[in-house]
Amino acid sequence: MSQNESGTIAIPMYDKDDAVLVLEDGQVYVGEPYGALGKTTGEIVFATGMTGYQETLTDPSYDRQIVVQTFPHIGDTGVNSEDPESSRIWVAGYVVRDPSPNVSNWRAEGSLDDDLKKNGIVSLSHIDTRKLVRHLRSAGVMRAGIFSGDALLNPENGKLRDIDSMLEDVKNTPQMQGLSLYDEVSTKEMYTIEPCGEYEGKEPLYTVAAVDLGIKGMTPHRMAERGCRVHVVPSTTTFEQIEALNPDGVFFSNGPGDPEQAGPEIELLRKVLDAGYPFFGICFGNQLLGRSLGFGTYKLKFGHRGINQPVKDLTTGKVEVTAHNHGFAVDAPIGETVDAPFENGKYGKVFVSHIDLNDDVVEGLQCVDIPAFSVQYHPEAAAGPHDAAYLFDRFCELMKNNPRDARANSNIKEGK
Repeated sequence: MSQNESGTIAIPMYDKDDAVLVLEDGQVYVGEPYGALGKTTGEIVFATGMTGYQETLTDPSYDRQIVVQTFPHIGDTGVNSEDPESSRIWVAGYVVRDPSPNVSNWRAEGSLDDDLKKNGIVSLSHIDTRKLVRHLRSAGVMRAGIFSGDALLNPENGKLRDIDSMLEDVKNTPQMQGLSLYDEVSTKEMYTIEPCGEYEGKEPLYTVAAVDLGIKGMTPHRMAERGCRVHVVPSTTTFEQIEALNPDGVFFSNGPGDPEQAGPEIELLRKVLDAGYPFFGICFGNQLLGRSLGFGTYKLKFGHRGINQPVKDLTTGKVEVTAHNHGFAVDAPIGETVDAPFENGKYGKVFVSHIDLNDDVVEGLQCVDIPAFSVQYHPEAAAGPHDAAYLFDRFCELMKNNPRDARANSNIKEGK
């Protein structure tokens, strides 16, 4: 993309064999089709991981988003049946610079290109992704569309569509802010992950009710490795249904969409906190804990997505390299312990436990008077670093120190 002498955006030439990426602000990138042909629209975001593209593609938190990979070479290791984080690809579209023409890995069961085609994921390659990402960092993430194949043609006359008509499709796409998406990615029926590893075949140490708001498959596995039986339940699960599972702790997962639109889940979480259940939240779960405590949330300019984000644990001073996928964050004061704003401090004291060292975004919350904590990033980190795996140990310790028979002595206050 470039500007002509008049200062307007110059539209590059394209033909029916190309793939065209149109951004909401009028920027246009012409590349080659990759994956499936057709049309897709969504919020365009970028992910900075050099590896783990299968985990990225199958992360439900990317629902309705077009993902741009900043690393130029994608697809070298193909795809396999072990690495996906869910049962399907969730991204709305995919943009890469140089897809690998060859697959070379002992675990590979197919190519990424074929997998994208099989799943109907409209994608685009051979554009300057570095330039695109620099633009998104400056302008912020926005709506976009990829058009290829018949989607580039006017159905009435078979001629190439103009950019204005494609831009209209993009602008008719819902904004991410204001969208409630967790119900469409959640499991429809409960399933159970039994203890594994050294605990396989043994009675579970703890039982966890994990509310699926877009859960990644590795998350309950990390709990199962620590002797937990994990009941993964739909987002529509009621508090009474959670109680019937008699859990030692409750977990809220990652997920897509705007946390401000998650009223039913916030109400459910407050009932969990009121009952004194040990609580752990990841990503969307962190945002919901923040809102349940009375803090606000806001949309980031371009978000955190990748497996190389530096986060500082303010309780220990330790810096962790962490995996992220979030476009919203909690608005809470850093560096002080405060009363949780909801209902005059009903939930007692809380402080920000983790921050992102790139931009000081809140990356974790720790309640002082009730057994609840959360982080914004992904400690399960499949295809990422394992610096934050201790958080699952912390959750187990929380359940150990707050047994079921002690919940009658919950520290929840009626208000100050």
